[in-house]
Amino acid sequence: MQNTILTIQVIISILLIVSILLQNRGEGLGVLGAGGMGGSHHTKRGFEQFLHQASITLGVAFLGISIISVSLGA
Repeated sequence: MQNTILTIQVIISILLIVSILLQNRGEGLGVLGAGGMGGSHHTKRGFEQFLHQASITLGVAFLGISIISVSLGA
């Protein structure tokens, strides 16, 4: 049982890392220079919105699996 929970936790953590790394907003250090002063704003659409929702869902799932893991003493 503990190995199964640990395996699920590792899979969720890898998917969470990938989903966060794929969310490239292109801001970086450009916000500090003249490039970030435009004040443009856009809404999330398509794949960007899917990645955002997936990150939230995976984060909640990771938190839940971690709590279960601790409560079982894994």
